[in-house]
Amino acid sequence: MGSIPGFVTPRYMRIAIVGAYVQDDWRFRPNLTLNLGLRWEMSTVPTEAKGKLTNLPTLDAAQPHLGDPYFSNPTLRNFEPRVGFAWDPFKNGKTAVRGGFGMFDVLPMLYTTVTLNGRGAPFFELASPSSGNPLPQGSFPDGALPFILSTGLPPLEYGFVEHHPHRNYVMQWNLNVQHQLASNLTAMVGYVGSHGVHQAFRADDANIVLPTLTSAGYLWPVVPDADGAPSPGNVINQNSNVGGIRYLSWPGSSSYDALQIGVLKKMSHGLQLQGSFTWGKSTDNNSGVIAGDTFGNGIGSLPWFDMKLTHALSDYNIGRVLVINGSWQLPTSKSAPPVLGWAINGWELGGILKLTDGPPFTATFGTAGGDPSLLGSTDPWAFPDRLSGPGCSSLVNPGNPNNYIKTQCFAVPTAPASFFTGPTPMCSSDPIFGSNAVGTPPQCFNLRGNAGRNILAGPGLVNLDFSLFKNNPVRRISETFNVQFRAEIFNILNHANFALPIVPDNIDIFDETGAPLNPPDNGTAGVLTSTTTPSRQIQFAIKVVW
Repeated sequence: MGSIPGFVTPRYMRIAIVGAYVQDDWRFRPNLTLNLGLRWEMSTVPTEAKGKLTNLPTLDAAQPHLGDPYFSNPTLRNFEPRVGFAWDPFKNGKTAVRGGFGMFDVLPMLYTTVTLNGRGAPFFELASPSSGNPLPQGSFPDGALPFILSTGLPPLEYGFVEHHPHRNYVMQWNLNVQHQLASNLTAMVGYVGSHGVHQAFRADDANIVLPTLTSAGYLWPVVPDADGAPSPGNVINQNSNVGGIRYLSWPGSSSYDALQIGVLKKMSHGLQLQGSFTWGKSTDNNSGVIAGDTFGNGIGSLPWFDMKLTHALSDYNIGRVLVINGSWQLPTSKSAPPVLGWAINGWELGGILKLTDGPPFTATFGTAGGDPSLLGSTDPWAFPDRLSGPGCSSLVNPGNPNNYIKTQCFAVPTAPASFFTGPTPMCSSDPIFGSNAVGTPPQCFNLRGNAGRNILAGPGLVNLDFSLFKNNPVRRISETFNVQFRAEIFNILNHANFALPIVPDNIDIFDETGAPLNPPDNGTAGVLTSTTTPSRQIQFAIKVVW
């Protein structure tokens, strides 16, 4: 990649936000209070002080639209009602039932479009060399872009932002019951939910060859060469006038449902405990808006042509979360001699235990080595088939960092034999040479596999932090003066909490030729190489309180 000096220019983006709201608490009954509100909130469409806005009118447009308007404003009627209540059903102050509903708009802020406009031609020239015209040795960096442009290809990257987006908002609701079990003990159980409408959808490159929906799934086209073998070379991307297209539209949806449980024991007899448990599920079409792969486990360019293909667990979904924390002030002795009293009094123990499920991730093939599905994208992602044989009800091997993914539960997509025969074969059984060889079963590299997004469960987390405090009151100075010695041990169990496999190196099940990447002999598919928490760490400190 490269850029021509003078085209790396600043952007002076502008946006204004205006909001107003009314809200009131209404004591409808002595034991029932209602909270009612209405908010109106709008933002202007992003502008640029020097007119340096660029946006393709359509995905197949030859030239971009420059300057204002960037896109139409969907926020002018953003009225957001909110309603809530608090009810004491037994009128004794020990039970509270609370609930609420609200609408919350997601304004098209500058961060949603910064990477589309900031690096889009003609105000910024970014290009990638084609596989048939690699950069000559020594041409990078100064000669890289001139060489790419001299090849006659249309390599410059552009941005596409939906011109008439709909209002993007989220509806949220909750209901919970809290009850006082004892004078210092309360418990809560509740439900929370949300639904996002017209959510943002990002792809790092939407300029692809469009597939056809067949009985076997989405199939990318191949054109027979002179020998009658399938060849992707003659297939044209949706827009042959440009290179990559950074894509942003608002067709997505999201949902979240969760059970929440909480227990709190307030401080008494020197002991305080608190625990919370959440069991939830979050789904969406795409979890980030800054880029297609905003999260480390995200896929850069998901298929925008069929949103049903991408609706799955959110990249940040954590199914179950349990957190318990406590503090215990050890009993003291007031009758002990001064020296012994100093040694045995003033001790305090604390701890925080956290147990969670892992986030999801996606199994792919060939993403690091080429474009086996013939998408024609600068950011290709190929999906294998998921097998349902013995042992494949779960796709991972928990506790096995050297072979976390069950690679035997995946295969290169297969298609009916008819896809390989006839005057115009539909399948490419070899992504490099385009041969028409029939495998057993026939491998069809240009067929989208049935293994969907985020179908694998990542490693969970187990972490216990422990603290030991020694309080030393100094009454000669003041009643509140205290010198506290602190010993804090993080991850006291020294438990290895592994992170997800690295994208794309360790999530590719096959290389671009269909060869399995099974560890340890043939590859690193599913090998966990990093952790989310450090090893056991101990720190000491002195804290002076007065």
